[in-house]
Amino acid sequence: MTQPSVLVLIPAHNEEFRIGPTLRSYADYVRQHYPGKCRLVVVVNGCSDHTLEVVQKTAADYDFIGWQVIPDRVGKGGALIEGLRLATQSDLIGYVDADGATGPESFFSLVARAEGADCVVGSRRISGAVIHQLQPTHRQFASKVFHFIVQAFFQMDILDTQCGAKVLRQSAVLQIHDQLLIADMAFDVNLLYALKRAGCVIVEAPVDWTDKVGTKVTYLRTSLVMFLSVLRLRLFYTPIYPWLRPLRPLEGWIYKLLRNPPPRSSRAGKS
Repeated sequence: MTQPSVLVLIPAHNEEFRIGPTLRSYADYVRQHYPGKCRLVVVVNGCSDHTLEVVQKTAADYDFIGWQVIPDRVGKGGALIEGLRLATQSDLIGYVDADGATGPESFFSLVARAEGADCVVGSRRISGAVIHQLQPTHRQFASKVFHFIVQAFFQMDILDTQCGAKVLRQSAVLQIHDQLLIADMAFDVNLLYALKRAGCVIVEAPVDWTDKVGTKVTYLRTSLVMFLSVLRLRLFYTPIYPWLRPLRPLEGWIYKLLRNPPPRSSRAGKS
């Protein structure tokens, strides 16, 4: 049976020390174990270090590694929104974090589960998941609070929206891309809720996952930004949202104060 073509996106902001090992582990796995066509694309955004040079050096050894360069820092979500514009090139489009918390074998187990689903969500919260290194206690607490808020706002019944490993069908990406507005770490909620509203089939599948040192996540600031973003997303799908337009300058000022990219403006409006 012919294997689907796969595009793997890796957003990277100042990841010169972690992107190389992650890229090589994925590239070696593809060469040895994946018989279908696969392309790895690093979305390099707002970097002031040598991330791009590391990617280019690694790509010299693997002809299926590519990159996109975005001069500004656009956040994980912003990088993925841009990367997902390449969706027409592959049957399946996935993304993983630059730190390699989800290894290639685990990621490609999600690819294998994609038949019959529009989106396969890597999950650390369901039976079969293996956690090799737990997050610090304060991050586990923040994760539980965030999950409670997301479930209360959106009723998606997804146990782990934030695991940085997901696989989507090309048709699903093209259907909801214009609804992707959140540029920060809450991007995953935006993606999954857009898929739910479009009637797409979403399944959770277990992953092997390791919390990595050198995280860019700042506990208090990141948590506040993610809360603001999911609140904005919830309001976006209510009748009162158009009345909130005069608050846009204040919104932009808050995100700038928190040193995070603001949500993008809607290009397609509400469905």
